Amino acid sequence: MNGQPSADVVAQVKDIPLYRTSVERGHFPILEKPEIARGFPDNWMTPALAAALDSGEAEFVLSTGTNHARMQLIRPPYFLLNSYYRLWSEHPDIAHTWHEGCRRVSLTTVLATEHVARVNARKRGGPQAEPDPLPDLEQRRLDERTFYVNLRRDPALWDRADVERMIDEIRAAQSAHPHGSYHLDCSGPHLAHLVRKAVDWGLWATFPRPASIVHAYEYTPLNVRRYLQHHFACPVVDLFGSTELGYLFYSDRTGRYHPYLDRMSVELIPVEPGDHPLYALIVTSLRNPHMPLVRYRSGDCVRTEDGSPDPARITRFCGREKELLKTEHGPVAQGDLDDVIAAASPRVFVHRLDARDPSRALLRYTTFDGAPLAPAEADALRRGLTGLTARPSDVEHQRHIPIGASGKYAWLAQDA
Repeated sequence: MNGQPSADVVAQVKDIPLYRTSVERGHFPILEKPEIARGFPDNWMTPALAAALDSGEAEFVLSTGTNHARMQLIRPPYFLLNSYYRLWSEHPDIAHTWHEGCRRVSLTTVLATEHVARVNARKRGGPQAEPDPLPDLEQRRLDERTFYVNLRRDPALWDRADVERMIDEIRAAQSAHPHGSYHLDCSGPHLAHLVRKAVDWGLWATFPRPASIVHAYEYTPLNVRRYLQHHFACPVVDLFGSTELGYLFYSDRTGRYHPYLDRMSVELIPVEPGDHPLYALIVTSLRNPHMPLVRYRSGDCVRTEDGSPDPARITRFCGREKELLKTEHGPVAQGDLDDVIAAASPRVFVHRLDARDPSRALLRYTTFDGAPLAPAEADALRRGLTGLTARPSDVEHQRHIPIGASGKYAWLAQDA
């Protein structure tokens, strides 16, 4: 498979300036993020797009910038939200909570909360209006179905008042449903922090139990997923996607991934040659009619069950291409480190690998119970890290590992 688009795809993008050279040559190279931004928006502009922008059928937005530099996009209003809602409504394990009218509580980065509050402030007060420093619940409501609860960047620093407020707001969503059901949308680590604090402070008995859970905002470590599944009896599923693409894959309640490629196709190319290679995800998508992407490098890495470049055999989304550790055995991704940690101990919570010294590696970690690993667990982790990084490795327990400026955790520290 050479990855070249079908005639139908070419017909739909032939008038877009960005693709004209590719159409003329009969070959579409891989589309990198800088090419999307170069000459924007003229490189995308067609009479149809100009008309859509004038009518409000298309709008300019910025990507979140949490995994790469923020880039401008053109898309239909509520593109990502509608992609989420459609997948929620069709997911075999959780569709019932959509059709039963469950409210959606979103517990994720404070950047997402601030975005919703900012949009609402400008709806009320004009394009220059700013939200309150601590927006109330109504200011954090995305639509009739969804509101956001996090008001701090670092969830490890939530105090008791933060946790009690969030539990009260979640209870409001639960109480709005005739059967007391609600849908919890989250970043996995954020929800784990909330559960841990509720347990530690004697608030777990009052925590409203959701009817379904989706984690969809960042890589969710295996131990975090285990922790959530231990505390919640409902399905816990992962959605994989991005601001510019919408959602492409979903997991079932057992963790197995399934494609959700409406008007999309996927190809896998090796990041580097190898016996069991790590693949870069290349996506062709017509889902966004105003900015169709042909052979777009999403920046994500995957592994397949048999090492083949067959997208149907994807078993792991392993993190970002820009966050790979180069070793003499080949590139190491976030998911590879996660496998080593999960095999050594289920107690490791937040972790960060310091690989800035080329002669050694140091894993700093926190635990769900706050105590250091037992000697046997620590030794198993050291051995696993040494084999993974091909350098002497050690582990160091921490009480707190700060979250990144984006509101997501960085798994790796290494020199640029």
